[in-house]
Amino acid sequence: MKTLIQNATISTGDNLEIVDIMIDNGIILEIEPSENDSFSSEAVDQRIDGHKQLLIPGMIDVHIHGANNFDMMDGTTQSIQEVSKKCLETGCTGFLVTSVTSSLEALLTMIDRTKEVIGNEEGAKILGIHLEGPYLNSKRKGMQDPNYLRNPDLKEMDMIFDRAGDLIKMVTVAPELPGCLELITYLKEKNVVVAIAHSDATYEEAQVAFQHGATHITHCFNAMPPIHHRTPGLVTAALENDEVSVQAIIDGVHLHPGIVRLLYKIKGSDGMVLITDALQAMGVGDGAYEFGGHHVTVENGIARLKDGTLASSTVTMNEALKLSVEMGILLDDAIKMGATTPAAILGEQNIGKIAVGFAADLILLDEEFRVVKRILKGTLN
Repeated sequence: MKTLIQNATISTGDNLEIVDIMIDNGIILEIEPSENDSFSSEAVDQRIDGHKQLLIPGMIDVHIHGANNFDMMDGTTQSIQEVSKKCLETGCTGFLVTSVTSSLEALLTMIDRTKEVIGNEEGAKILGIHLEGPYLNSKRKGMQDPNYLRNPDLKEMDMIFDRAGDLIKMVTVAPELPGCLELITYLKEKNVVVAIAHSDATYEEAQVAFQHGATHITHCFNAMPPIHHRTPGLVTAALENDEVSVQAIIDGVHLHPGIVRLLYKIKGSDGMVLITDALQAMGVGDGAYEFGGHHVTVENGIARLKDGTLASSTVTMNEALKLSVEMGILLDDAIKMGATTPAAILGEQNIGKIAVGFAADLILLDEEFRVVKRILKGTLN
């Protein structure tokens, strides 16, 4: 099937260009300036007019828990499908099904439901699973359920991999816990991205974790010690290490704009990714929710536990993209942080860019970054 996208604006570094894009069997075949009218005589199955609006590669959310009143730990395929649909509605064409700390039984059930949905998604594609826990530090638990926090257990992890196979793409751990360095080595041997958060690790403990193979920071600055000039901690170690990438929840709440700009200045678009870390309130609004074993109240779009602790977010990826630009990040770099960099971190070779040979998973946005059209594998969705 051939699709032609006409009059779409794309970001090419420092410039914006209006282009026509020829797609064949879901792959970008050619990109030409619209003024050349290169494809006027081509027979195509589908023509899409971009109306000179911004076309971006489909974004990838490596950290999302729920949406549309559904929590992906609730043991149903419907919850995962609802998140898939909401992701696509808000500019994502790929995501990682993300767990919270739970019993082994609940985690294995989530894995089973994910396996049933993958390949049959009603929206964005499942690119794998992100285990956030259960090997996290209770001192920095945030909204993680303390009843299920535990030290690393390689036998338990073997059981998880037996059930999930190569679906596990990312695991967030607290490296200071007993046995965690051995776990990091184990995970790296399986080509899993090892992330750190919900951790009280010192600067020195973090550096050792990086030496063992940890390469990523989950929701940087949140659920970890703040930077202090005499006890620099995990964040400083991560910022200092060029091989370590960071997640950023850019919702105007989790990170001050100055911190967003600092992360960007140090890590650049190649070392920083946008995430939502969204709970089931995404797309629903204010109210009371049950999430991760806690009562969560969402007011003015901000989710908190009874004690005031932030409990995930309600931001969407297109909103995070808009806020990033408003906070001073260059548009091209913000797009990379939403799509190209997460794809690279996950080892995905043919998504996350508008380039010849890449999958035609594309999102058209208006001037307010609202999603206008969604194109999956070259087909209007």
